[in-house]
Amino acid sequence: MNNIEKGKLGEEIASKYITSKGGKVIEQNYRTKMGEVDLIVQINGELVFVEVKSRSNINYGYPSEAVNYKKQRKIINVAKYYILNNSLENVSIRFDVIEIYLKDKKINHIVNAF
Repeated sequence: MNNIEKGKLGEEIASKYITSKGGKVIEQNYRTKMGEVDLIVQINGELVFVEVKSRSNINYGYPSEAVNYKKQRKIINVAKYYILNNSLENVSIRFDVIEIYLKDKKINHIVNAF
């Protein structure tokens, strides 16, 4: 399985996880010129921008470690664009990271990751 396939599988797993917890997926792979957000979901009245990171193993570090400052800035800018483009006002937002460990079949949801 290549990295693109791992990413797509991880996003599907994260999507099912969110809905199983009562969340609603609004957008998947929301793209702009500035970047992409893997999932935009609604959880308990909050708009949540989710970065999904999938790994087969941790030989190269934990999945969340790949969401560095540069990646965070891109996600924040895409979120600002989404909010402006959809004329959203007074909406509570947050940024989460969902780590998917494919071999262990484990999910780690980091709420308010940044």
